[in-house]
Amino acid sequence: MALCPDLEFQGFLKQGRFMLQRSQSSQRHFFYPRVLEPGTGATDLEWVEASGLGTVYAVTVVRPKPPTEPYTVTLVDLDEGPRLMSRVEGLPAEQVSIGLRVKARISADPEQFFVVFDPHSN
Repeated sequence: MALCPDLEFQGFLKQGRFMLQRSQSSQRHFFYPRVLEPGTGATDLEWVEASGLGTVYAVTVVRPKPPTEPYTVTLVDLDEGPRLMSRVEGLPAEQVSIGLRVKARISADPEQFFVVFDPHSN
């Protein structure tokens, strides 16, 4: 029996690999991991390595009470097409802006692995 898509995704992240699902028939990539392609219901899905490159589509700066530093919540349009919510690190939160080119990096906390982004120079 196959793992659920989210568990497979977490397994790839644990291996240090940022993978996306793609429909073999439409060649469209998508995110969040699923059992069917959104919009078509196609089940001919495969996992492919993501380039990790993207562009900030939207950004919100969260300013918690001191001493915690401000951080961002961003929507990133991956070069492969999907949009995902994450955060941008490696810059002060106030310097993260729409249109910023970013590169994915795998990070972890005690409970799971996740994708964050750092500024990327072309």
